Amino acid sequence: MAIGRPVSLTSNVASKSISVTATASQTLFTVTGGYRINQVAVFRNGVRLADGSDFTARDGATVTLLSAAAAGDVLEFQIFDDFRVADAIINASAEQTISGNLTVTGTITGLTSVTGAAIGISSGGTVVGAAKTLNFIGTGNTFAMDGDTVNISIAGGGGGGGGLGTAINYEDGTTSPFSYFDRETTVSANLMLDATTAGVSTSIIVSVIPNINISSGVAVTVGAGKTMIIDVLQIGDL
Repeated sequence: MAIGRPVSLTSNVASKSISVTATASQTLFTVTGGYRINQVAVFRNGVRLADGSDFTARDGATVTLLSAAAAGDVLEFQIFDDFRVADAIINASAEQTISGNLTVTGTITGLTSVTGAAIGISSGGTVVGAAKTLNFIGTGNTFAMDGDTVNISIAGGGGGGGGLGTAINYEDGTTSPFSYFDRETTVSANLMLDATTAGVSTSIIVSVIPNINISSGVAVTVGAGKTMIIDVLQIGDL
């Protein structure tokens, strides 16, 4: 047991002890890992030395004995510092990087921007992907800030003057009584029209585009309870 006043620690302070064996007439010792200035205790052969009278430690890396050690003397350095969990979030740090997922339970306040983040997008409860930007188009879509909330208004059923097709607008951007349909389109990937994509109950699936081309090797399957109707408006006869 060391002779002299031992280092006392509070519950939020961590310490380490380093021992070295001196050579003949050695005065300079390098402390592995360094120390905080005025936060190190030095013992020689179990006897605590007095800072300023028996040693100096002023650079955070080395300790100098004012009286040279003899060969075989054991020097012990007790170092204490504030306790910190490795890689923890540091209060008031300018920049920090967190690798991996971050789960927050509660409220995040003061956040002004997020770089590289994405939001999951679902349609009818089915995940369709993720995006960094949501861009609502069409004259019926309006956005308004209400404090920290963005209010989104989506007007109209089909976007056109008659509620079907793509709207044809006046020069000032307002919706005219007309809309248009593409005369031809192509299905380029397998498509299953069932309860997961075309309503949970029996339903009628309508294509208002007269010419539907199915790419080679692609299948369009009409599931049970579904009825497929093409050219319901008879656009092809106009």
